[in-house]
Amino acid sequence: MSTRSEIESLMFLMEDPDPFVQEQVHLRFQELGEQAVPLLDQIRVESKDKDEKKRIKDVLHQLTFETLKEEFAELLSEGIQNRSQLEKAVLLLARFGNPTLRTSEYVKTLDHFADMIRPSLRYKRNERDKMQILMKFIFEDLNFKGDNKNYHDPANGFLDQVIDRRKGLPIALSLVAMFIARRLQLPVFGVNMPIHFMLTFVGAQEEQLIDPYDQGAEVSYDQCYFFLKKNNVTPRPEHFKMAADIDILTRCIRNLMHSYERSEDAHRVEDLKNLLALVEQSTAS
Repeated sequence: MSTRSEIESLMFLMEDPDPFVQEQVHLRFQELGEQAVPLLDQIRVESKDKDEKKRIKDVLHQLTFETLKEEFAELLSEGIQNRSQLEKAVLLLARFGNPTLRTSEYVKTLDHFADMIRPSLRYKRNERDKMQILMKFIFEDLNFKGDNKNYHDPANGFLDQVIDRRKGLPIALSLVAMFIARRLQLPVFGVNMPIHFMLTFVGAQEEQLIDPYDQGAEVSYDQCYFFLKKNNVTPRPEHFKMAADIDILTRCIRNLMHSYERSEDAHRVEDLKNLLALVEQSTAS
């Protein structure tokens, strides 16, 4: 069992330029394993040193990744075939970015969002009206939006951080909308369009494409065709179909890989490749 003083000493030694010292620190953390996590996280929260916070976060990742990987494999074995299962997988993936994350707190937050808007939908019989009210609530009242300044920041791909910061990638904003809609029994799903992830409202009478990166604006298929052609992608019918939940999870992981590649974090890219391999194995079996 470790003490706070030992953890603090180990963190201090991590700055030592001697490779032997670095190796010994690494070995000691491996010996301590996940029992060191609570103290490390406490020190991380209290620290005002940005570099120290990053070092602690790296150690936390190293100590917890194997457990995360095992839980991810177990969840995949149960199947990712609906929005509820996708939500569990995406929240578990969020622990890649925040190893000590309490995912249950974000389930409660999504529950709360749904409870906030439910009374406004109760007496609306028209599906299209419900869809428009929901999108206004998410993108205007809650102020979810795209991150135009730091688009490739990994924070834009982790659901917990997107909820906290109220901004993210198109796919992450879409997931917020999908998970709130699920609680309200509204048919809002993802569309795995190349370059730009979209939403679709699948009503009894019609389907409507929605752009999560443009405050939930309704868009036409013609607009999407033009967008793809403008970006040198030949539009195909499958680009506009409702996406399978497992494909959405795959895209979430690939987006994170791309973000970490841009920041030259090869270690995290490799770990994400391991998670992606688990997803691919689950779909092949």
